[in-house]
Amino acid sequence: MGVIRIGFGNIAMKNRIIAIVSPDTAPSKRLKERAKNENLLIDATNGKKTRALIITDSNHVIMSAINPETLLGRIEKGEK
Repeated sequence: MGVIRIGFGNIAMKNRIIAIVSPDTAPSKRLKERAKNENLLIDATNGKKTRALIITDSNHVIMSAINPETLLGRIEKGEK
């Protein structure tokens, strides 16, 4: 089971992740809003600033307080 820690005791399945993007761009903000309207937004930030949006193959968008570069490093290292 390939999992990645996305912050505050939360995990996501590596094989379900399509992209990890910065939340600061206009397209990312629209993606986040659309996911919220369709009940596909998952907040894993524990009230902290959103630093990454994780897009899954099921169209869910996961908000993470961990930087995209850090998440990529965890995926590349095979870290749990």
